[in-house]
Amino acid sequence: MAHPAYLSGPVGARRAVLEAVFEAAVAAAHPRLCLPQHLPPPPANGRIILLAAGKAAASMTVVAEEFYESEYRLPRERMTGIAVTRHGYGQPTQRIEIVEAGHPVPDAAGLAATERALALAAGAHKEDLVLVLLSGGGSANWIAPAGNLTLAEKQAITRALLRSGASIDEINAVRKHLSRIKGGRLARCAAPATILTLAISDVPRDAPSTIASGPTVPDPTTLAEARAIVARRGVPLTASAAALLDDPANESPKAGDPAFARSRFEIIARPADSIAIAARTARENGYEPIVLGADLEGEAREIAANHARQALALREAGRRAAIISGGELTVTLKGKGRGGPNQEYALALALALDGAAGICALAGDTDGTDGGGGAASDPAGAIIDETTLARACSLGLDPAASLADNDSTRFFEALGDLLLPGPTRTNVNDCRVILVDDR
Repeated sequence: MAHPAYLSGPVGARRAVLEAVFEAAVAAAHPRLCLPQHLPPPPANGRIILLAAGKAAASMTVVAEEFYESEYRLPRERMTGIAVTRHGYGQPTQRIEIVEAGHPVPDAAGLAATERALALAAGAHKEDLVLVLLSGGGSANWIAPAGNLTLAEKQAITRALLRSGASIDEINAVRKHLSRIKGGRLARCAAPATILTLAISDVPRDAPSTIASGPTVPDPTTLAEARAIVARRGVPLTASAAALLDDPANESPKAGDPAFARSRFEIIARPADSIAIAARTARENGYEPIVLGADLEGEAREIAANHARQALALREAGRRAAIISGGELTVTLKGKGRGGPNQEYALALALALDGAAGICALAGDTDGTDGGGGAASDPAGAIIDETTLARACSLGLDPAASLADNDSTRFFEALGDLLLPGPTRTNVNDCRVILVDDR
């Protein structure tokens, strides 16, 4: 089948480079590549209790199962556990059950799986190893409301935080103080067993207490900070939630707590690792990589406007370059459309570039989904080029109106420019690439 004219020439070639860079960044963070060398020997006498949560939970569990089978021939009775991942991200396993649950809004499947994980942790003995495999999405997958808080109340608070434009650090600070598993509470439950947490980081600066809301590490956030975030973001609280945030006895465990005496934490893949691979791939394709960092935060459309200015300046200087960035952008929802931070960034970038020749870009979430309704088939982001606005005009689309209504998904869907890799079963945050050609 013939490709559209704009995909047959230089624009199509640049788009192919964009996709290659993104795919290389994702592949660098897959558990099959980054997990085996970190897995420890089984305990001399005890069991391995494997507890996994997040978008890479199933793929990490598969790798761990294969490792202990091939390297140690570990008997089945010495390995137990449960893994919970996002709907659509499951994989077949031999020993450990995989449960698919809600993300970004938690659901009843996640609640039931978390109760089982807590029960397994509580039943751990001193000679056991509790192997915790974490990845982005674990905060929503491991859901265990504290006190009298109900699942419906927790869901409403999560939705309100997401709509408010709160950063991931702010969202997690609140969630930790409404939970029985987050913010170091899983470690308290599993003590005195040995605990090893292996994590794929999806957060700026790779803070262990932020990845999946830090279930096995000391929590630096406080009840007072959680209350301040809720007030600042205008998030309504039920009486049960307010009571938890007002109760000094509900403070999360801090550094020095005995719960962490036999707990160790390792990060096995970082956003910076994937961004470095993206930069190397861009250079191999003839572009000078300009890396803006792996930890960018801020409002998607504002970051896009700044990046457009940099791209136009590079083109004016005659440089053939790739502007590469990671991190996690936010969107303050004011419209009623469908989208996500990467799609909104791409739409705002297209508007700011205004059809400038020789520039194209990809913005995608390395987990395979960007915002959306929680389905595994949701887009990961979008691709733009110098023809984007002209093609939109020919279809009767108004990009500025789409941006104002936070309706980037429908905009790019009509153009056929959504990024649709499907579940990648890893997660090291966003990868954004702008190619600037000097010809």
